[in-house]
Amino acid sequence: MHKPLKNVTVLEFSQYLSGPLAGLRLSDFGARVIKIENPDKGDAGRQLAIKNLWTNDSSLLFHTINRNKESFTANLKKKDELEMVQELIKMADVVTHNFRPDVMEKLGLSYENVIAVNPRIIYLEISGYGNKGPWKYKPGQDLLVQAISGLTYTTGNKSDSPRPFGLSIADYLCGNQAVQAILAALIRRQKTGEGALLQLSLLESMIDFQFEFFTTYFQSNLHHERSEINNGHALLSAPYGVYETADGYIAVAMMPLQKLAEVIECHPLKFYTDAFEKRDEIKLILVKHFLTHPCAYWLDKMQAENLWVMPVLNWQQLQRADTYQQLNIEQEIEINDQHKIRTTRCPIKINGEMMLSNRPAPALGQHTARIMEELKKRDEPFR
Repeated sequence: MHKPLKNVTVLEFSQYLSGPLAGLRLSDFGARVIKIENPDKGDAGRQLAIKNLWTNDSSLLFHTINRNKESFTANLKKKDELEMVQELIKMADVVTHNFRPDVMEKLGLSYENVIAVNPRIIYLEISGYGNKGPWKYKPGQDLLVQAISGLTYTTGNKSDSPRPFGLSIADYLCGNQAVQAILAALIRRQKTGEGALLQLSLLESMIDFQFEFFTTYFQSNLHHERSEINNGHALLSAPYGVYETADGYIAVAMMPLQKLAEVIECHPLKFYTDAFEKRDEIKLILVKHFLTHPCAYWLDKMQAENLWVMPVLNWQQLQRADTYQQLNIEQEIEINDQHKIRTTRCPIKINGEMMLSNRPAPALGQHTARIMEELKKRDEPFR
């Protein structure tokens, strides 16, 4: 398969999650992604372990988002090594970093410095809170951004304390938006020859993620309130939420209340006409009603009438599902001859083909010597 970003070279100064996640997806699309790392410790994400899981002296997390990349080490505070990186920049298409504001400037690798070397470069920077204002130097860590963005007031019930998402949603979303921006800039450069400065922040990504809530707030000047019972979405009426049954849980989405009452034979629901203002009363009735039978009973009755309902599955149950197996969403990465790790693949198919890669994340500095040899061969194409 001829991948769409073949012959595009990305220099990744990014570390931890958001920037490397963007590089992961670009590499899935065929780009050559070279991590520029400090020779002493490398990407700080190498030491960011999930559940204390490690593979080849790097965290399992590092391997999941840095597969299919190369590693070039350079001490950017040394003139000769910085000059070597500048030579790489001349031949690159994209530069990404997610350092705090002013870090790249102090290293001599600001946008102005880089376009002086390569005017066609697409330069992407990710910050925590933007480059202006009193928060610009605050740590752009995922949980902190979730907290400060208001997102923690969207999960859980009304009387619950603020609750974060159970994963690094700010990093993941910002990283994917970075890919969107880079692809748009590559298309524009193909048409005009112009490079671009692309700027994102975790906070802006989190605000954009909540566009429904912010738009509603702007019009009403009222803060949204979570449902007190089985909150699934603070702006939606009953029955929207997750309900316990006699042997598990089901997720119930938007549907006409009277139709639901008829299908599940819950007669008290017939007397309600306002499914939003009375949503907690309605949900309390449903909580008691759904406990009377197992999941399969409710799923059969509701799905037969095309009502939107699905079981709540854990990962083991999901893996056993026929649909999951037909997706072929898993792939193996070959760490070495004796060791492989299983992870997920790029979720996008092109012309029906999956974009798979079994190349592991690079060891620190693994490709430095080879890349330096490439730089010496000026008459040969770099890519």
